Amino acid sequence: MKNHNYNLFLYTILISIFLFLSCKNRELNYIDYYNKVYTIDSIHRVQKDTLATIKRYKKLFKKYPPVQNERITEYEVYIKMADKYHKNFGGVKSLDKLLAQTAPYWQPEPVFYRLYKRHGIDSMQVEQKFQQWRKGLNQVLIDSFSVAFIRDQHNRNIKETVEMNDKKNAELLVWTLKNYGYPSKQKIGHLGREGQLMSMGTMLNHMAYTKYYEYFKTELLKYVKSGECTPRDYIEMVDKYQYANNGITMYGIFMRYNEANLNAADSARIDKNRAAIGFPRMKTSMKIAKDFFDKLKKQKK
Repeated sequence: MKNHNYNLFLYTILISIFLFLSCKNRELNYIDYYNKVYTIDSIHRVQKDTLATIKRYKKLFKKYPPVQNERITEYEVYIKMADKYHKNFGGVKSLDKLLAQTAPYWQPEPVFYRLYKRHGIDSMQVEQKFQQWRKGLNQVLIDSFSVAFIRDQHNRNIKETVEMNDKKNAELLVWTLKNYGYPSKQKIGHLGREGQLMSMGTMLNHMAYTKYYEYFKTELLKYVKSGECTPRDYIEMVDKYQYANNGITMYGIFMRYNEANLNAADSARIDKNRAAIGFPRMKTSMKIAKDFFDKLKKQKK
């Protein structure tokens, strides 16, 4: 009888822990994560304190499974910094996380092979990991969205065709959200069956013209919070709708920042809206974009 009571007690404790951890994970809000990343990045740009930046990122990644933020690629930056300064970043386990975050976009960079090699994993094994990741993508969604992205770009100068194709793609997206969740790059990668670029931001931009807009506006916000839909992709849709129907922009992406005639109140409004969705302030965006394109120019030389 005592053993039975003890087993029941132990079972109750385990269930309680499981429920607690499940609730904790559900409470994670990646809008907070994105804003913390921009804060850490901004501090690093000013203070140039790499060791402090490594500590800040490490603390953040203990709470949030990392994602790659727009043009900052914080997890990659963290691992490269930690490796350079001989700090423990988690070894192969963390490199596998990084590969899963960057694989949807491009083939592994040379730095991946060097880092893996230091941990006893050769280039052939890295390639196997990459191919294994590709096999794990949702093939049903890849097939469906390969067709959808070709359809999305077909005859966009013909009004009737555009309306028909946008409607079909909207219905596909509704079906996908209900059956598979958001079609993130972790599910479909970045290239379709014909090698076409599959950018959800472009498709969501066009969803602003469909009757499903209000549904997407509400539903996709959940996936921004879960870290599956990027803030920019969501903003592409909302700002296009606002700009097309009201002649204003909530997040300031349909204007050239250096040419926009914004007063202080407009700037404050846009920056507040951006923070609420996990997107950087306009001045921060300009700085990030400039540094990003400067880096690309240096790589081409």
